Amino acid sequence: MSLYKEIVTKAVIGKGKKYFKDNYSISIENTPTTILGCWVINHKFKGYKTNEKIGVSGSYDVNIWYSYENDSKTAVVNKNISYNDLFNVRLKENADLSNDTDIIVRTLKQPNCSGVNINGKNITFDIEKELGVEVVGETKVKIAIEEDEEPWDEIEDELSDKDLEEIDKVKDDFIK
Repeated sequence: MSLYKEIVTKAVIGKGKKYFKDNYSISIENTPTTILGCWVINHKFKGYKTNEKIGVSGSYDVNIWYSYENDSKTAVVNKNISYNDLFNVRLKENADLSNDTDIIVRTLKQPNCSGVNINGKNITFDIEKELGVEVVGETKVKIAIEEDEEPWDEIEDELSDKDLEEIDKVKDDFIK
């Protein structure tokens, strides 16, 4: 007959990912001729709970290198972009977002510039990213236990009959 015990442990109680594509614009002094490059760096983020949703707040820097005056000069324009995204993470049954839950955020696809266009003295660009969220909380695991103890294995010495005869030959008064 098996009995059951419950173990309370921390485990992933909800998980989800979300893809984002956002469009931004930067105004500059010079009229750009050509876009020479676009980089996204310094991505920082943090997860948090809000009511029944999970939020991720973060920021990153976008650097756009461009030429102007008929490709005779170049410059780099910088923009810091902050974001605050909400996730509807499905929790496993009987799970809740209590105070004892932890939010783990992973970037599944780093922010990347997917397109840049010149529009007069404005540069418009698209940033793509994908974030994954895991909610870790307390849960119970049921395990079957056996009441019967397993029998002990008999451990035998590995002495031969010859070794035992030698031991018997030792005299009790060998120390004098």
